[in-house]
Amino acid sequence: MSTDQRLATAHDKAAILAEALPYIREFSGRTVVVKYGGHAMDDPALADLFAQDVVLMRLVGMNPVVVHGGGPQISDLMRRLGKEPEFLDGLRVTDAETVDIARMALVGKVNREIVASVNQHGSYAVGLSGEDAGLIQVEQGDERLGFVGTIRHIDASILERLLREELIPVIATIGMGEAGQAYNVNADTVAGAIAEALEAEKLVYLTDVSGVYGDYPDEDTLISRIDAFGLEELVRTGKADQGMIPKLASCVQALRNGVTRAHILDGRIPHALLLEFFTREGIGTMVHP
Repeated sequence: MSTDQRLATAHDKAAILAEALPYIREFSGRTVVVKYGGHAMDDPALADLFAQDVVLMRLVGMNPVVVHGGGPQISDLMRRLGKEPEFLDGLRVTDAETVDIARMALVGKVNREIVASVNQHGSYAVGLSGEDAGLIQVEQGDERLGFVGTIRHIDASILERLLREELIPVIATIGMGEAGQAYNVNADTVAGAIAEALEAEKLVYLTDVSGVYGDYPDEDTLISRIDAFGLEELVRTGKADQGMIPKLASCVQALRNGVTRAHILDGRIPHALLLEFFTREGIGTMVHP
């Protein structure tokens, strides 16, 4: 590489840092809840980039909180234990044995892997289950689904303590019922509820699509900015992907209860979080109240 080429490359890198500076100032001290899942979690290279992004967010003064599910991992462990997954209207039927398997997969495997990945880049991540310190308190939902919980209350005090210590909470979405019974809980819904409880600046969903489409699955209808009412209209008119509906509903609920912005990003894009937060163009869909 010639001297001119090296100077041009260095100039480009400096320009990127200069562009990021006002955003770093704006978000310093602010809490960001990230729902992590999909292909971004399954691909080792993308998982490592995600860990780098989260640590960098912490280092520039932001307060990231990671919420994760793990549906494929639960199904895989069920099959390995000789139990076939069963679904009703797209939701997992969760008997007593299945909730134990879900707890093993989410808390014992997925959560530990995410924590280890983040801590390779800085000793910040702390793994939690919704059962810890009464974080996710639930009640039974549809009885046909068994031990699938709906959120009754989020006690964010343990998260607030960890954030004051400049740590990164990584939360597995197992909730606790009144009698101490464990429940599986939808991770999209948990992310929104935790963002509300923490009065987060941003709620971010990493997905396997480019964002929200005006007429799914037509990729030419990708929406870069929309408000909460617009999301409700997409669901009401049947133009939203069924798999996206829990995310959209959680976005609307969170935005109407104090969260400033929500983002739906393609987690398959390397450094998706940094591109959205620290560049003018951004990626995916931003939702405002």
